[in-house]
Amino acid sequence: MGRYFGTDGIRGVANVDLTPELAFRVGRAAAAAVGGGVFFVGRDTRLSGPMLEAALAAGVCSTGASVELGGILPTPAVAYLARRRGAACGVVISASHNPVEDNGIKLFGPDGYKLPDAREEQIEALLDGDGLPRPSGAGVGDIRPVPDAEEAYLAHVASLAVGRLDGLRVVVDCAYGAAVRTAPRLWRALGAEVIALHAEPDGARINVGCGSTHLAPLQAAVRASGADLGLAHDGDADRVLAVDEHGEVADGDTIMGICALDRRGRGVAGDVVVATVMSNAGFETALRAAGVRVERTGVGDRYVLERMREIGATLGGEQSGHIIFLDATTTGDGLVTAVELVNVMRRTGRPLSALRAAIPRFPQVLRNVRVGDRNGVAEAPVVREAVAEAMARLAGAGRILVRPSGTEPLVRVMVEAPSLEEAEAVAGRVAEAVARAAGGAA
Repeated sequence: MGRYFGTDGIRGVANVDLTPELAFRVGRAAAAAVGGGVFFVGRDTRLSGPMLEAALAAGVCSTGASVELGGILPTPAVAYLARRRGAACGVVISASHNPVEDNGIKLFGPDGYKLPDAREEQIEALLDGDGLPRPSGAGVGDIRPVPDAEEAYLAHVASLAVGRLDGLRVVVDCAYGAAVRTAPRLWRALGAEVIALHAEPDGARINVGCGSTHLAPLQAAVRASGADLGLAHDGDADRVLAVDEHGEVADGDTIMGICALDRRGRGVAGDVVVATVMSNAGFETALRAAGVRVERTGVGDRYVLERMREIGATLGGEQSGHIIFLDATTTGDGLVTAVELVNVMRRTGRPLSALRAAIPRFPQVLRNVRVGDRNGVAEAPVVREAVAEAMARLAGAGRILVRPSGTEPLVRVMVEAPSLEEAEAVAGRVAEAVARAAGGAA
């Protein structure tokens, strides 16, 4: 990671870390790095979005490149439309599942994939320079809206459905974010009865008590309405988690497992799935029994995608619901993932509860410890000692991972154990050690 770019673009508190001045400079540097052309820009609903969009667009145009504005769109819609429209670069202004006050800038290449590290490094090198082009008159770039952007993206996603969904009742939690229009419109267009939650473009409440990070409202709505399925997106709709007809959760591991088993059964490139070190051991056990190999990577969709492309896998993702179907899209797409899941339900005629039962879940506990500086905490002696003691107690019947978040000032502690009680106890002790190490470092 560089000075500005993290594992998923540039993120920070809007107007504090990620200022309009920085967004302007990013626009100028990115335009210079890719050699001009057209930038296709989309954003989520955050209050700071229009401010940062305007600053970034001004920076792009100040170099002579032009900007197309797609408005409020899911992150994967920007990736898809940038490639479809022949843009030099796609830009998403969003902080995904992060809190309201945060925002971010994520860049895609003309192929729809996130910019490679070398290109991000080139942009970083240009950010603080002052020798970039600054044309005048007819040389200044222009800004124009793209009114049919949402329609084009929805047509693409709808084309992936195996058929009409008449008779299906689905609850969709849009998290007040980028899916507020696209998700309800998609399911209605396919014939489903839709109950939409948190479906207003409210940038002051994006991700607050709703969406894929807060499933209780969705679970309650599914149970109360007798729905067949519940779907929860995050702020930029590149993730989705599901709830079955009984209100029980199907996380990213479960969704990946269901789709992997379906693809294996149909002979559709289903012999390998790429997951991260955070994916549950029960998921891997179920797939291995069906002849599907699980390749594990570090945490982050960037690493999942890199490995997928290296080995030719078409399915991979994270427990968080960020899942990539590489034969349909170039990045994680919550709407595509939801369609693929419903396709399995339709093909098999089985409810999600029955499909979910085929993917066991070992007890797993995740603790997030907020720290001032996440660097080096996981390697601190007190943390290493706590992990060693816990592993000795588990005697090979579990896993412990301690890692810094790539996007937030957190150190994450994940524990899998034979029982929930033991997992919670181990996670508590290791988290206490992390907190001591962080306090000592401060």
